[in-house]
Amino acid sequence: MLDINLLREHPGIVKANQKKANQSNELVDEILQLDKKWRGKKHEVDNLRSGRNKISEEINIALKKADNKLVQELIKKAKKIPEQILEAEEESDKLKIQIDRMLSRLPNIISNKTPEGKDSSENVEIKKIGKIPVFNFPIKTHVELIESLKLGDFEASAKTSGNGFYYLKNELAILNQALIKFAVDYMGKKGYEYIEPPLMIKKDIITASEGLESLQNSIYEVKDTDLVLIGTAEHALMAMHKDYTFKEQDLPKKYFAYSMCFRKEIGSHGINEKGLWRTHQFNKIEQFIFCLPEDSEKYYDELLANSEGILKELKLPYRVLEICTGDLAKWKHRSADLEVYRPTTKEYGEVMSLSNITDYQARDHNIKVVRKSSERQVVHTLNNTALATSRILVCILENNQNKNGSITIPVVLQKYTGFKKIEAKISKVKSNKVKKKTKR
Repeated sequence: MLDINLLREHPGIVKANQKKANQSNELVDEILQLDKKWRGKKHEVDNLRSGRNKISEEINIALKKADNKLVQELIKKAKKIPEQILEAEEESDKLKIQIDRMLSRLPNIISNKTPEGKDSSENVEIKKIGKIPVFNFPIKTHVELIESLKLGDFEASAKTSGNGFYYLKNELAILNQALIKFAVDYMGKKGYEYIEPPLMIKKDIITASEGLESLQNSIYEVKDTDLVLIGTAEHALMAMHKDYTFKEQDLPKKYFAYSMCFRKEIGSHGINEKGLWRTHQFNKIEQFIFCLPEDSEKYYDELLANSEGILKELKLPYRVLEICTGDLAKWKHRSADLEVYRPTTKEYGEVMSLSNITDYQARDHNIKVVRKSSERQVVHTLNNTALATSRILVCILENNQNKNGSITIPVVLQKYTGFKKIEAKISKVKSNKVKKKTKR
């Protein structure tokens, strides 16, 4: 959430930011009114405590003077103070909870580099890289390719688990693992620390800064516990340093994590078609950085370059979109999507999402840095997808298909797969029959 001091000192900035986010700015005034009450109540508590100390001193003086009547009066007065303090503290705590809830409804301060727009249709294309493949034969969807090459089974997974799940088989399963190994090696060479996080985390961790309303149609809850299955390693990486204070010289902390991820995907998208593009379960490698406030824009560019580097290595045609104000999640300062071209849909589809969160989430998790000057600040955090294998598999299959039904493996993955192509198995059977007839 936003820093209350920003509202106190610069309410105009927050109101202007709300206008950018298409929100009414009445909430700012409501928060400031409550904040005034809270500070008054806090002042009352401080005065009561100070008064209690003063009465203790007066009692000691009265005792020395043997003024028993005054001693009794002061003791009677002192006995009332703890109850008054408790009552004032309870009111103060209620106001603080109310203020924090209202603060969490305010969006992060939007970057000046974020274009204005009403929704995703007005996101701005920053760049387009790579050559779109041209085919001289009827192309197949990734589902058709998987089924014709016997690389997976969507019918069996529908029986065992329902829509949105899949069995990967043979060369496709090996290719999936190759993508993971490639991304792990790629990020390791960049100097990022490798993490494998818990696949379940506490519900209050995952909802701390994004709010339950944004996740309730996405997260799987574990019955009879306070745990949920992770939909990304991002939240687990963030909470790894919950209630922690870094030393200035220890930042940045650069992590990347591999995990299975789980999402309900209920709502406008749903899981209405079989395949690997939108699923309930998938493999993902996430990048995450904790840094000094003044460095977050620099690392935003670095994370973008990392993801672009991966797509370039895989030789996939892609574009970068700068997310506009109307499509920007409330906790994001700035965001970009990387999309890969799919020849079957003749459109670019999102495969990676980059975000600079500034101090918005770290404040909820109480993650700070102590500067060399002894000043304490909330750190900035950033995250970006390095690679989600299911969608990249779709892009490789559809962009690298050949006329004879085979799939060419990106060169950078061949050392991990051990093969250069996924051959059409039907063609192999036919060729074997021909060879046998020739021998006769």
